[in-house]
Amino acid sequence: MPEAKRRFLSASSTRIVSCSLLPLLLAGCSQKPAHTMQQAFGPMPLTVIAAKQQNVPVYGKWVGTLAGYVDAQISPEVSGYLIRQDYREGSTVHKGQVLFEIDPRPFQADLDKAKGALQQVQAQLQLAEINLHRDRPLAQAHAIAQSQLDNDIQQVAADKAAIVSAKANVETAQLNLGFTRVRSLITGIAGLAHTQVGNLVSPTSILTTVSQVNPIKVYFGISEQEYLELSQRAHASGKSNLLNSGGTVPLQLTLANNQVYPYKGRIVFVDRAVDPQTGTLKIAGSFPNPNGLLRPGQYGNIKAETMVLQNAIVIPQQALNEVQGTYEVAVVTPENKIHIQPVTLGPQVGDMQVIESGLKPGDKVAVESIDKLREGMSVRPQLAKTAPSDIGQTQTSEGN
Repeated sequence: MPEAKRRFLSASSTRIVSCSLLPLLLAGCSQKPAHTMQQAFGPMPLTVIAAKQQNVPVYGKWVGTLAGYVDAQISPEVSGYLIRQDYREGSTVHKGQVLFEIDPRPFQADLDKAKGALQQVQAQLQLAEINLHRDRPLAQAHAIAQSQLDNDIQQVAADKAAIVSAKANVETAQLNLGFTRVRSLITGIAGLAHTQVGNLVSPTSILTTVSQVNPIKVYFGISEQEYLELSQRAHASGKSNLLNSGGTVPLQLTLANNQVYPYKGRIVFVDRAVDPQTGTLKIAGSFPNPNGLLRPGQYGNIKAETMVLQNAIVIPQQALNEVQGTYEVAVVTPENKIHIQPVTLGPQVGDMQVIESGLKPGDKVAVESIDKLREGMSVRPQLAKTAPSDIGQTQTSEGN
């Protein structure tokens, strides 16, 4: 082979080998170990917060349905044709106010008839007393038979009894005449009329419903565990039971527009038994409603303090990292190294999380870049500028 051709092939081979090794050399230069990069740039700055120990109030939340403190269905006590509606639907009516009127003419006729019957019996009694007064001395003189006197005495007694019955008939007729004016027995808001003027109504007819809304009730169901916790709280306050807890277990109502109702409620009813189908116990709370803002049928969220965890460890929710159903936090050791610590969660209160086990008071936990932290990584911790809020104070201010 000519010398020139041999030199050309050798140079070409060298260039091919060099080109094939060049990417590997470049890759080797660019991929530095993490600890080498950390040495080059220094420990990563990391915002941490100290785990705090404090008393933590735990709140229960339930969905409640509002109902009138009293929901009175207005029905007539007599049958007849409805001739007038005397109230405006949706307005406030007062106890004793006339809501409807039934045609009174048949009942006025019954009253007049009963009065006439009473007068007739009274006249019969007068005649019987006259006969008795006349026949008594005659019977004593044996001018008439004793049986005649006995008949006179019996007639007077019968007429007196008839008068009692006739007076009762008059009173019944007067009551029925008064029942033609259907009145409200409570003060509250009157609903829609369920029947119209001109309809024939009877005692089985429901004319309307009047609801007492100040105060107003709200019904909600709680679990057996929550019931026991609330009862223990009532006992701790010196109350005999949850029903008599008064203001020791205040209720907070949040309306559908997420606004907190300004008045506190109290428990006024505890059902006799737990519903076996739902496992809940029905509770009723009472709320002042001076402005009539709350109406029956509304929904709201009820909140009440069920218990207080003493000396609980709390951290912000953002410090948690979930891994396959378990939770862990990144703790910064005194040597400024990362230690991934599994934790057991307690209840969540606001944006804070109660830790049942895994942390000690004062442990510094990371609150940022948690997914980038690894066991043993060196960091430069910096305490967060805003410390976690005191849960007890936060919840108290929310309740006011």
